[in-house]
Amino acid sequence: MASSVTCRYSPRMLPDVSFLRRAAVAVLALFSLTLPVVASEDPFRDSRSEFMLSYARASQPGAAAATDSEDLRTYPLYPYLQAARLRQALKVSGSSIDSIDERAATFLAYYADEPVARSLRRAWLESLAERSRWDLFLEHYRDASAGDALRCQSFEARIATGRTEGLIADVAAQWLTPQSLPECERAFDWLRAQNALTPALIEQRARLALNKGTTAFARQIIAQLPAGKVAPLQQWAGLLDNPQRGIDALIASPQTPVDPDALLAGWTQLVRKDRVGAMSRFDTFVKARKLDDAAASPYALALAVPLARDRDAAALDYFDKVRAEDFDETGHEWRARAALWAEDWPQVADAIAAMPAEQRQVARWRYWAARAAEAQHDRALAEQLYDSVITDDNYYSAMASARLDRPAKPHPERIVEDKTLLRQIGQLPSFVRARELLRANLRREAFAEWQYGFDSLDASKRPQMIHLAASWGWYDQAVATATQLRVFNDYALLYPQPYDKEVRSAARLTDVDPDLIYGVMRQESLYRSDAVSSAGAYGLLQLIPSTARSTAQRWKRPRPSTSDLLVPSTSVTLGAGQLRMLLDRFGGQTAVALAGYNAGPNAARRWLPQEAIDPDIWIENIPYNETRAYVQRVLWHTIVFAWLRSGDGQRTEGWLARIGSPDDPTQVGTL
Repeated sequence: MASSVTCRYSPRMLPDVSFLRRAAVAVLALFSLTLPVVASEDPFRDSRSEFMLSYARASQPGAAAATDSEDLRTYPLYPYLQAARLRQALKVSGSSIDSIDERAATFLAYYADEPVARSLRRAWLESLAERSRWDLFLEHYRDASAGDALRCQSFEARIATGRTEGLIADVAAQWLTPQSLPECERAFDWLRAQNALTPALIEQRARLALNKGTTAFARQIIAQLPAGKVAPLQQWAGLLDNPQRGIDALIASPQTPVDPDALLAGWTQLVRKDRVGAMSRFDTFVKARKLDDAAASPYALALAVPLARDRDAAALDYFDKVRAEDFDETGHEWRARAALWAEDWPQVADAIAAMPAEQRQVARWRYWAARAAEAQHDRALAEQLYDSVITDDNYYSAMASARLDRPAKPHPERIVEDKTLLRQIGQLPSFVRARELLRANLRREAFAEWQYGFDSLDASKRPQMIHLAASWGWYDQAVATATQLRVFNDYALLYPQPYDKEVRSAARLTDVDPDLIYGVMRQESLYRSDAVSSAGAYGLLQLIPSTARSTAQRWKRPRPSTSDLLVPSTSVTLGAGQLRMLLDRFGGQTAVALAGYNAGPNAARRWLPQEAIDPDIWIENIPYNETRAYVQRVLWHTIVFAWLRSGDGQRTEGWLARIGSPDDPTQVGTL
């Protein structure tokens, strides 16, 4: 592994590689004396402050050349500052571009495929492509790490330099993508000029686009086909764009030929848009198209699964029309859920028995097999199956405990902390850099260094990395590393409680159980106070700003800004307040409140049953996979946090209270 530190370069010249290597010897000696695991020791504090200021300046256009201190030049993240300055120099290169190219080449030669080189390599290659410096581009291009745009530019480089051996196959492989690739158009034109862009390749890409549902783009590709091949694919696009009109036309004209894939895609699109319309047409459609039972089976399955998600009783009728060999994992699951919603226990048992063995043996379906056995008065089998679930440590094990009237108690499996090994790992350059990047708020770069170190570490030592991340307070990375290593049950390590003051204050204010607040926090943000989701949710409890503002108003708190939501006390207080409001809105039904927290209160209310139903059946039939898993995981988290706090198994019989409409107090339980 190359050194993590190098000396400074002047604004005009990067030091040569031999000088870098001499500096590395001194720096590695520094590593052996620094970065103990104890988080309070911070040997790089002053250097880090200087680095953060310099790094921020380096990304500003027209930043003046800086004179770096000796501390900064020997700081582990100095190469990141050098790379940032080079990236900025590429944007304003001017007449000095040859010198910048030379410095970039030297930097990349030294750091090779280390994380610090990756963003610079990408920026430099983009610059070389813009300037048609194709020989230099190909010298430093790495296909394994390239995205579509750079790969397309590599094709252009090979064409320009005459390095076309094997290029037809490479460009043809890139052609087969369902979306537009404007950067590849020159390569695709070259493929045409070689008479290698065949009608078969064009049709394959059109089908990929149609299967993805991108009909506008598909039509562009279809237009490139010979006239005799256009009509079936245009018909397919039409079925996707207007499935009702297309299906009705095919019913009315039974002799009209249609591609089987197009017909099923059009039918599936009709089901997606209009379940009732699809049901009213099913028999007529099957008869008109002369589909026997085997041919009709996929169409029945395409209708049955969405009906099951809608909790429509007709779903079971359509599942009955599906051949055993046409069921996939999703079909098996929703057949069982439809039977559960109907509380048809023999059908539940049959649906589970029909699953492949691997699917049937997961905790979820062993639990439901136990419920079916119990409902059919086979208590011995039910207890045997419940017992098998209890050791799995999840929502289903807690539910099984409730069914057996036993406390739910986690089964911890400790990853023993090896302090000597932990110290050694923490002193490795990759992890020194990862920690400093984390402290400098460069999380993406920190993760890249962490993964680089993980990949280079002997497998037997990797479990200690969970302890390392946790000791840094990098809880999301501790859990992610544990998941990567299939470690789930070291609860003391993976269920920290770093915001206890804020959680307990919010719990007192809102009368929400602190274990529930921590459970939501762990699931929402993995303790990252600065977490921002792609949906625009902020902070530890991942609040959308509009929700946070309305919650603050109801609790007579100050109106929060988005930056306020990154403050733990604000996020925890308002998140707990939102939980309290949802609990009140849904009559104290925790599972429904959690569904509302994740998917929105309107969706949760829409999912409520007309008549009270067992809570496990209701949760199992939450239509959104994400929300179902969310509710189940948060409920399990509450068990773990309560057990960590008390050391006692937790009674979960309250989890058996039936779920119903909060407008009817006789239906409402308190799960």
